[in-house]
Amino acid sequence: MARQLNMDTLQQDFWKEEYLKELMLRFRWHQRYGASVKARQEQLRQRRQATSEPLKLPALQSPAPVPQAERPPEEPAGGIQEGDMKPVAPEVRQQLYQGVSQDGEGRRRYLSLRTARAPEEKYYTPVTTNFVYGWQMGKVTNVYVPPSPKCRIESFFRKNGAFSLLDPRDVAM
Repeated sequence: MARQLNMDTLQQDFWKEEYLKELMLRFRWHQRYGASVKARQEQLRQRRQATSEPLKLPALQSPAPVPQAERPPEEPAGGIQEGDMKPVAPEVRQQLYQGVSQDGEGRRRYLSLRTARAPEEKYYTPVTTNFVYGWQMGKVTNVYVPPSPKCRIESFFRKNGAFSLLDPRDVAM
């Protein structure tokens, strides 16, 4: 905002009074809340100092290694659920190793087969909130769309002009 050089005494008194009001408002706020703000700042400063010291964790002794013979056998794919995704069918997984993606085989074929399956078939539970909306909805029915729509707009403007439908008696003389 540009400063006005042609201020009369009335405007000068107005701005002087506004300045003093703002100064007194700041002073009252500082009297009322200044001590609590300083106390809060001191608490934050003490917290920062306490967290700046490195934490010393007690040293843990590593457990004795388990011999290979004593480890339990791994669960089959149909056993315990690990992660969110169901295991991939072996015939789909084999598509990864056959062919080249450039020819539409290999990884490209594998990904197309995976995307063709519904999320309910790939995941145990909905992973994102978007999955919830259509989860276990079943097959979606196709909506019939007629071959030619009933209404088609050729142009926004009228063909005969704006005043083509006026009655001759409506014209002012």
